[in-house]
Amino acid sequence: MEFESRIDLSDLHEAVTNIRAEVGKIIIGQQNTIDLLLTAIFADGHVLLEGVPGVGKTLIAKLLAKTISTNFSRIQFTPDMMPSDVLGTAVYNPKTTEFDFKQGPIFSNIVLIDEINRSPAKTQAALFEVMEERQITNSGTTYQMSFPFLVMATQNPIEQEGTYRLPEAQLDRFLFKIVIKYPTFEEEIKILQGNHERSVGQANNPVAMMQAVMSAQQLQNLRAKVRLVLVEEKILEYIAKITHETRNSKFLYLGASPRASVALLNASKALAAIRGRDFVTPEDVQELAKPVLCHRIILTPEKEMEGSTAEDVIAQILQKIEVPR
Repeated sequence: MEFESRIDLSDLHEAVTNIRAEVGKIIIGQQNTIDLLLTAIFADGHVLLEGVPGVGKTLIAKLLAKTISTNFSRIQFTPDMMPSDVLGTAVYNPKTTEFDFKQGPIFSNIVLIDEINRSPAKTQAALFEVMEERQITNSGTTYQMSFPFLVMATQNPIEQEGTYRLPEAQLDRFLFKIVIKYPTFEEEIKILQGNHERSVGQANNPVAMMQAVMSAQQLQNLRAKVRLVLVEEKILEYIAKITHETRNSKFLYLGASPRASVALLNASKALAAIRGRDFVTPEDVQELAKPVLCHRIILTPEKEMEGSTAEDVIAQILQKIEVPR
């Protein structure tokens, strides 16, 4: 069914097509993951990538960052890392006899934090302000982050040695948690073929093959368009009902926060725009409910012992609530 969009989304569609084409030069499959990452970029949200070692979490994040013409930094979290190692520290300047603030690696546009669950709570707490408010306060002085600012973090759900469970306040600051799964048999064959061809051609650095297809200014313009996407009152009520139900579910020890409702709203607007629509549908909300909510809720011990997952409970909640039409 054809409809006339009241917002010109042609430039957003072009940007999405170009980014997919660039990432598709290296990444085989993972279309859902790439779509969610694009949604997060246009919704101005941070992303937590979870998966076993070797499925391409870090590679996908680096490739996507390379398609945007901005600064990029990578931080490897370790158990002995201090907050100052991430944010920066005051350094004494003998010439001025004063302390100068030396910025840490978090001062970038797109920041990849590798194995974020390897650092203890005090280092995680150092990220609270910068992830939520896009600023850092040091010795009474506030330093604003330059646009855009996006954190993409990876974690391994299997390995427990030397890891720490992320605080709820930290998890709540991620727009999505995206679980990257193993490729299919056919996709794995294509991965092997691609790696073989690159090694034969002596172009074995996939990140070097990427080209930036979007500037920071273009991203800012496209985000402004995403904010104009229409959301009807019944869709707002639908989002509120979903998050409200997580707080009243007998299967959940901790429900979703109001920040989760806002995240689901903003993500739904971005997904609708990526799909070429200037309005949000209930299907957009349903598609994004799991990546937005699953890392923000905690199951009761009884429900965990049954072998249920957060995804199962969210699916039950979506079935329970009437879909607006």
